[in-house]
Amino acid sequence: MKRILIIGANSAIATACARQWTAQGASFFLVARNAEKLAQTAADLTARGAKAVDVLAMDATDFTAHAAMLASCVRVLSQIDVALIAHGTLPDQKSCEQSAAPAVEAFAVNATSTVALLTLLANQFERQGAGTLAVISSVAGDRGRPSNYVYGAAKAAVSTFCEGLRARLFKAGVHVMTIKPGFVDTPMTKGLKLPAALVATPEQIARRIVAGVERKTANLYTPAFWAPIMLIIRNIPGPLFKRLNL
Repeated sequence: MKRILIIGANSAIATACARQWTAQGASFFLVARNAEKLAQTAADLTARGAKAVDVLAMDATDFTAHAAMLASCVRVLSQIDVALIAHGTLPDQKSCEQSAAPAVEAFAVNATSTVALLTLLANQFERQGAGTLAVISSVAGDRGRPSNYVYGAAKAAVSTFCEGLRARLFKAGVHVMTIKPGFVDTPMTKGLKLPAALVATPEQIARRIVAGVERKTANLYTPAFWAPIMLIIRNIPGPLFKRLNL
C-alpha cells in the first residue's frame, strides 16, 4: 500500500494518476487551492475504493503555509512513499512580454513555489531514507521558444533543480523523477491550437507516470515520442533556431 501526497490534486493529470493508484489500494493526502473541487476529487477516489483520503486546501504560492501542510501530511500518513507535485498554470506569453507582473507571477506559480515545496519535501524524504518525489515539469523547459519562453524558463528551472536534487537524494535512498509532458488535453490547454497528432489524454500521461514511479525513471518524457522530438529541438544550431517560428 502506497501513502501518497499530491500537491495540485485537482489537475487533470494528478486526478488520473490518483485513480490509478487507487486501484493499487493507496492512501492519499490531497492538496489543492480550490477546496470545493478538492472535496469532489476526494469523494471520487473514495467511491473508487481508495483506502483513505485526507485533504487540505492550500495555495502553493503561499510559502508560509508549506511547513504546516507537510506536518499535517506526515501526521496523517506517518511516512510519504510518493509525493507528486502537479500544480501549475499556463501564462499568456504576450501579456508576459508587455509587463513584468504576469511573468513574475508565472514564475511564482510554476517555479518558485515548486522549489520551495521540494526543499521541504527533500528534507522529509532524506530523514525517511526512502520514497519518490515526482515533479511535473514540461518539454517546454528543454529549450526557450518564442511562443512560450516565460513558461518554458520556469519549467527549465524546475528541471534543473530536480536534476541536482536527484543527485543529492540518491545517496539517501530517495528517488527524484522529472516528468516532461508534451501537449495534453486538459482545461489548461483548452482553446489552444495544438497539433492533434501530438496531443495526449491525461489518462495516457498518468499511466506513464505511475509506471515511471515504479521503475524509478529519472526523466520521463510523456508520451514517449517527445524524447526524440526534443532531442532534435535541443540540437538545432542557435543561428537557425532563432529564425524558426516555434
